[in-house]
Amino acid sequence: MPDDIAEVYRNTYPALVRFLYRKVWDAERAEDLAQEAFARALVHRPENTRGWLFVVAANMARDEARRAAREKRHLTLLKSEPDAVHSTPEDDIDAETRTKRVRAALDELTPRDREALLLWDAGMSYDEIAVQTGLARGAIGTTLARARRRLVDAYDAGLEGGQHVARG
Repeated sequence: MPDDIAEVYRNTYPALVRFLYRKVWDAERAEDLAQEAFARALVHRPENTRGWLFVVAANMARDEARRAAREKRHLTLLKSEPDAVHSTPEDDIDAETRTKRVRAALDELTPRDREALLLWDAGMSYDEIAVQTGLARGAIGTTLARARRRLVDAYDAGLEGGQHVARG
């Protein structure tokens, strides 16, 4: 490894933990992610260790946020699922059709709009969304409004009858 890893650790660890803390807002988790980044550096032996550490750590934090958002969304969906005993086959078909339309509409969004919308839907604050997406905090409201509008438009385009469920 071109850099002495012990020296890089001494000089970089505190800054890396501060950087990660601003991404995950949990001091212990930031320390864990920093340690994991250093462990990966020992395996990969990058040329520019310090720069590599920050990139890898940011990617790990983003991946973790996405995983947490997916898990939270999944749990929310599980809680809101109707009891299978009380649903009719027609209701099941309608629900499945709506789900497919929503997924197709989400696929129509840009990755940035989709990520911001899903993070918001998962209950994250504007500040947390800004941290995870790299957008300015002031741009989150505009991004979410645009994403919602595009989602509704894409959903409407997928409806044969042109009637949106939220509009009756």
